[in-house]
Amino acid sequence: MIFLIGDFTGMIGDPTGKNITRKPLTREDVLANAQTYAEQVFKVLDRERTEVRFNSEWFGQMTASDMIRLAAQHTVARMLERDDFAKRYAAQQSIAIHEFLYPLVQGYDSVALEADVELGGTDQKFNLLMGRGLQEHHGQPPQVVLTMPLLEGLDGVQKMSKSLGNYIGINEPAIDIVTKTMKIDDALMWRWIELLSFEISIADVARLRKDIEAGQLNPRDLKLRLARELTTRFHGNAEAERAVEGWNAAVRGQGDTNALPLTRLVVPTEGLRIAALLTQAGLTPSNSEGNRKLKEGAVRIDGEVLEDAQRIFMPGFEGVLAVGKRSFARVRLQEA
Repeated sequence: MIFLIGDFTGMIGDPTGKNITRKPLTREDVLANAQTYAEQVFKVLDRERTEVRFNSEWFGQMTASDMIRLAAQHTVARMLERDDFAKRYAAQQSIAIHEFLYPLVQGYDSVALEADVELGGTDQKFNLLMGRGLQEHHGQPPQVVLTMPLLEGLDGVQKMSKSLGNYIGINEPAIDIVTKTMKIDDALMWRWIELLSFEISIADVARLRKDIEAGQLNPRDLKLRLARELTTRFHGNAEAERAVEGWNAAVRGQGDTNALPLTRLVVPTEGLRIAALLTQAGLTPSNSEGNRKLKEGAVRIDGEVLEDAQRIFMPGFEGVLAVGKRSFARVRLQEA
């Protein structure tokens, strides 16, 4: 198995799914990203059976004339068959010349590796088929293309993406994986189970749906089961159980809040009012939103509803702040 890191293609920028020209990455950005990919991939793939390659191995040796010959193997008309290019062209939105190079460059990876099978998301279908065409042009048997459905991110709309901020990173702390999974809505939960769960089968889903409809199962409990499974996969059972315990302690008031990670916040000597503290802890986007949540009775300190908007928290305070049922943080305040 080959895990290919597109350190060269990253400098072009894949326009897939974008309605504007995507900004290319710098060489430094690409190398920094590549290092994180290598660190994460072996949480999923078998290290002993995986070879990591970089496509700068062959593109770094290409001359300008080599790239022109590669570009000559495809036409503008064929490029405009790609859905995102076609939509932008029809809408009279700009398409930079270098964007046409991306499918060609990705496709040539299959030639360089003499690939038998390539795996990618459904949004990569055009690029994957480009590889088949280029292989045939170079006298190689065309690869088999396997595509996977895209996973919607935390917003339930856009595909999960780091650039959109709607993702769960497999290197994130266990409590973050649990907390973020618990924030997805009930409709998205079924999609995540279908694409991510190894423990809940399609047959199980039909039964579980009926149990929820009959009021015999709380969707929250099923979501927590999924959160535990995903966290166990990347952090092991002990860390997953500790994270679930922390979530239960913060949200349900059951268990040890010490299972939650501690965030240290620097505050003035005279302390902070609760609205400002919620904002600094990242639980509300602004002080005004914090005050609004206070009026709604949605703010809790160590499980107790807080109503006093004038309460000041001094350096030395430690406790669990919570806003609503999904946002919380265990904090310790220290003087600047």
